[in-house]
Amino acid sequence: MTVQFINSDEAAKLIPDDATIALEGFLGADVAEEMLRAIRKRFDDEGHPRQLEIWHASGIGDGDAKGTNNLAAKGLLRRIVGGHWGLAPKLEPLVAENDFEAYNFPQGVLSQIFRDSAAHKPIQISRVGLGTFVDPDVEGGKLNDAAKAHDLVSKIQVHGQDYLAYEVPKPNVAILRGTFADEDGNITFDDEPLTLESTSIAMAAHNNGGKVFVQVKRVLKAGSMKPKDIRIPGLLVDYVVETADEKMTMQSNTTQFNPDYVDQNVIKPAGAINVPLDAKKVIARRAAMFKNDSDEIVNYGIGKYPETVSLILKEEGAAENITTTVEPGTFGGVPMGGGDFGCAIGPEATIDQPYMFDFYDGGGIDITFLGLAELDHKGNINVSKFGPKIAGTGGFVNITQNTPTVVYTGTFTASGLKEEVKNGKLNIIQEGKRDKLVADVEQITFSGPVAHENKQNVYYVTERAVFQLVDGGIELIEIAPGVDLQKDVLDHMGFTPKISDNLRLMDARIFAEPLMGGINNQPGEKVGVMA
Repeated sequence: MTVQFINSDEAAKLIPDDATIALEGFLGADVAEEMLRAIRKRFDDEGHPRQLEIWHASGIGDGDAKGTNNLAAKGLLRRIVGGHWGLAPKLEPLVAENDFEAYNFPQGVLSQIFRDSAAHKPIQISRVGLGTFVDPDVEGGKLNDAAKAHDLVSKIQVHGQDYLAYEVPKPNVAILRGTFADEDGNITFDDEPLTLESTSIAMAAHNNGGKVFVQVKRVLKAGSMKPKDIRIPGLLVDYVVETADEKMTMQSNTTQFNPDYVDQNVIKPAGAINVPLDAKKVIARRAAMFKNDSDEIVNYGIGKYPETVSLILKEEGAAENITTTVEPGTFGGVPMGGGDFGCAIGPEATIDQPYMFDFYDGGGIDITFLGLAELDHKGNINVSKFGPKIAGTGGFVNITQNTPTVVYTGTFTASGLKEEVKNGKLNIIQEGKRDKLVADVEQITFSGPVAHENKQNVYYVTERAVFQLVDGGIELIEIAPGVDLQKDVLDHMGFTPKISDNLRLMDARIFAEPLMGGINNQPGEKVGVMA
């Protein structure tokens, strides 16, 4: 079939009712925003297309109106299987009202599942998700009652070990975005910071008899592209949608175009790093101390605490031999946060997201620093669901289940917590209203028992207490100077932890203004514990 060149309104009219759509994007990167808006406009005007099934690996949206927020209309959807939901709050009420079936599977699993779909494999077999809310013995990744009608993941045994078997979709529509298309429909990603799983999605839709739509900035003459620059061959493309609005081609949620996101030949002066001494810095300093000299490949989760660990390692001169990775595909460079998360300034390399998760799943990362939202007596972590708010797991499950050393970071309590670091001590001025260490987490995004079985090194770092994962739960190993063990720690826990016989104060350098002079841990004096 010869590729056709159409506008977004014409493309929206070609999406049939009951379509199964493979959708691409990471926050705002690689998102065919103009097409998504056109689909919503057609639905509002005509009531079609309706009852769509959407599969997407990463979070697609801006936390407001973009991305999958466009799809938040009664009757438009019948099912969404997504890797992350937190960027599409407009979908939350519809999930709660059971307007469509809602599932949350690990981002890595979904990024790889389109390759399996292209190869007509019926299931994807993975250990990722065992023991978490994705496990069919727990919740099966289901986010509402409507999803209970269909099991999309089951448990099987291979060579005597448990595995999860994820059902593979058969998309008949792919909605993608590239930078340029030529007259033959070949697609390049010159200005896109990521390539994600675009090739796999195009193959999946094509091989399942579907149609592939690609939104691009411009159309170029045939033969003007270098073969190795073409990420989606024209024979896989049915429709090219040249965008009518430059704002629909933003590299991320906050950046229209930054050449540093796609070029390596960028020299950026490091500049002086001076992180102010507060509870955030205390947490980041202690977390950084779990990095060994041999830990060279690092992953930082999104959020202020993991991102501050990165700054501390640079501030202490301990980042020279580190290669950072970010799950959508970047190696090296300077990873960005906020609305630019996923992008990197001057990346050393950018690969397709499924291959990055192959790397992660095989234990390619040495150490990861992640956020701590809710922790329970088994060492389980919840970062994915809090009451009606659906954050989703993203790449969290893949990363935490397959990295040798996992360090969680966050404050001990939340909502109104006020603290200061003064005279070498932590002073709690006002306690937070919400305790984060609870008897049982609301949803298991990370399984402590599975991690212990896998012999991972797992630590939980707060500004006032440090725990490690041990057999049967977690053990308190350090507390901050100035903190009362009973009043400030144990009284704000929904369970009684094991307490180390060698319980000590945290390294005094953490609470002082000068540089620590290295990230090797020098624990303080032993703390006496009343029997």
